Amino acid sequence: MRILGLDLGERRIGVALSNPEGQVAQPLAQFEPKGRQGLVAEVQRLVRQHGVERVVVGLPIRLDGTPGAEAQQAERTVAVLREAIGVPVTMWDERFSTRRAERAMRQANLSAGRRKGRRDKVAAALMLQSYLDAGAPPEGSRQD
Repeated sequence: MRILGLDLGERRIGVALSNPEGQVAQPLAQFEPKGRQGLVAEVQRLVRQHGVERVVVGLPIRLDGTPGAEAQQAERTVAVLREAIGVPVTMWDERFSTRRAERAMRQANLSAGRRKGRRDKVAAALMLQSYLDAGAPPEGSRQD
């Protein structure tokens, strides 16, 4: 089961893709959507191109576990995606994914410019891998 992971940022969307068995996440791409319709169109294209059966979207919740403004915006985006793309869409806790991505790339000695060009898709891969490692909870779980 191929799963697509999305890390919704203010300007860029990071994208990760699982292997066909749904066990390992890899960074795929990042893009700057032109509005919500641009985001939907790009996700639809990626779902078709890669035979994706589920999309996992990072849920940016606060350290204390409560949703903030970013989480509410992500939930609105997920509602639009659920209506438009034809595969299940699950939300998953993304706390620290961007920081972990930045740390991993620094440890790999990537320059600041190369880190910036990869940060969002690496964060998406870390978030998606967390989801996969948790055993991909069913659609009715709290994370939906």
